[in-house]
Amino acid sequence: MSNIEILPARLANQIAAGEVVERPASVIKELIENSLDAGATKITIEVEKGGIKKLRISDNGKGIVKDELTLALSRHATSKIKDLKDLEGIASLGFRGEALASISSVSRLTLTSKPKEQDTAWQASAEGRDMKVSVQPAAHPDGTTIEVNDLFFNTPARRKFLRTEKTEFNHIDEIIRRIALARFDVAFTLSHNGKMVRQYRIARDKTYYDKRVGLVCGQRFLEHAIKVDCQHGDLHLWGWLGKPSFVRNQNDLCYSYVNGRMMRDKLINHAIRQAYADLLPLEGYPAFVLFLTLDHREVDVNVHPAKHEVRFHQGRYVHDFIYSVCQRALQEQTELLVPETGEIISGATSAGVTESGNGGAIDNRETGIYGAALPVHSGAESAVSSDISFGEQQVNSVPGQYSPSQNYGGERAYVKPLTSLGSHQGAYAGASSGQAASSSRVTPSAGAVKNYQQLMTPYDGAETRATAAQAQESPARPVFFKEPEYAVITLKQDLRLLSLTALAQAVNLVSVQQRWQQGLIRQPLLLPVQLSLPAQQFAFAGRYQQALAQAGIIITFGDNSRVQIREFPAMLREKDVSASLLSLLSYLEALPQADELTPEHWQQGIAKVMQPENFTENSARELLFQAQSVLLGKFEAQLLLNSVELDLTSAISQLG
Repeated sequence: MSNIEILPARLANQIAAGEVVERPASVIKELIENSLDAGATKITIEVEKGGIKKLRISDNGKGIVKDELTLALSRHATSKIKDLKDLEGIASLGFRGEALASISSVSRLTLTSKPKEQDTAWQASAEGRDMKVSVQPAAHPDGTTIEVNDLFFNTPARRKFLRTEKTEFNHIDEIIRRIALARFDVAFTLSHNGKMVRQYRIARDKTYYDKRVGLVCGQRFLEHAIKVDCQHGDLHLWGWLGKPSFVRNQNDLCYSYVNGRMMRDKLINHAIRQAYADLLPLEGYPAFVLFLTLDHREVDVNVHPAKHEVRFHQGRYVHDFIYSVCQRALQEQTELLVPETGEIISGATSAGVTESGNGGAIDNRETGIYGAALPVHSGAESAVSSDISFGEQQVNSVPGQYSPSQNYGGERAYVKPLTSLGSHQGAYAGASSGQAASSSRVTPSAGAVKNYQQLMTPYDGAETRATAAQAQESPARPVFFKEPEYAVITLKQDLRLLSLTALAQAVNLVSVQQRWQQGLIRQPLLLPVQLSLPAQQFAFAGRYQQALAQAGIIITFGDNSRVQIREFPAMLREKDVSASLLSLLSYLEALPQADELTPEHWQQGIAKVMQPENFTENSARELLFQAQSVLLGKFEAQLLLNSVELDLTSAISQLG
């Protein structure tokens, strides 16, 4: 039986190097990130033989004092975090303190540095064999230079996996391009075998950003790019989106950044790709340069060895924010063909969207939420639960009793109707491991959540439930429930048979009318729903496209009577998208006034679609509470209107 032993420091560092140092480009990335953390504004990279023979990175950062040079080459040595609190909000690019130790364990490394306040420069040298550090004086300007020679000279098994000189340099070049896009305020120079290959000068203000992007991504990308810039609370997304016409056959121009850190994050890529949806062919890739900034405490960067991926505390919230901004920007560039007239109109106009000054964002209306599509975390609703007394019986009004909530990727689905998509359902759930799981945090803006919930259907709003819990006991007491749509109630000591369907219709209609003036709040679907309509309904929908947008339904029209539903009313988030649209169109088409529909007809249609398919005893009781809260002074009148008195004289006589 083998004995358990502690690994020697040299072997432990070489194992760690396997995570940090994959190839010369990995070394370049780690060292440049250290230079940026040191406040450098000018970084020079010199490479020989694809970085296998030599790598040299010089910067004008703050440098390392003499007494800390040896410590800097030790494992787990860093100046960037001190305790757990710092780890919860990492603002620097590096923080683990492993890079220099790992690199020096598989190469011959020389570190020369001079802080501004130090009179002379000092040089520390270490080799992979024994990793002993020697320090001696040197000549060097303010800043730091790190030279890495003979990478993997003492680990031949790793060295044989390196590719040709050209391939390795191409990887280095790509790293420099990515970092250059992240830091417009830093100048970069790259040379290979003594020949300058790249030079990016400092972009001193935003007017020079386009020039840097053009140098990195090509002028053609810049000519076919849409600028986006949207701020919502702590979230800020800005950058360039390639137009759908600028489709790529490979993902060579997909650059995304989180707080200045270059990313290949699955959640971010899924949101961006989803925004393009059917605008690109299946084998095509979008082109983009996008920067997301948010509170450092809302993102965990310590989840990937190479820090290519992150975990957001509000993963679903961030996903839909990115999707909404990108989708709106792309929609404004997309031309839609309206049936019958053949008129070409812009996407924003056809959708009936009020443009605002936030870079083409959806009108915020009353919610203060971008596009009204950002998620309300389930915790905001589940926190409100009250016991409501009906005589001798207690009913626990848990959110979702009226319309049971569905799960999507482990979290409450605020955009529900994806059940009709078959294999597409749950596509997002695998977008990023662990990010779709429920979070203990609530949405960043409590005020935005409150406003958002106020505009939701009374059957699901947490605030409505709280109001109902505080309301006086209803004058109508249900004493018996008969499925699927009737309840026997007592009203002013009379026994009456109430139509729950009719009462729900009245409540829904009031809710729709209150919000109609500014247009119903709509939510982008994570996966657009495609649907084939009968020819007559296809033409009908095209004729009333503006009215559909007012009702919160955004549709694009294709060939062969096919439509794609991209956004749907938030009030219908518990409903199936395709079935709801068909139901609405069928109802409106059947009206005698179908050729000249008024807002009242649309309001009634939406209210009808909101109807639940069936009731339960608990949902019937909750409906009475909500009706009292929404209808206010008209509550008893609606009860009388939608119920009939029960005459038990005959039954009593039979009982003798």
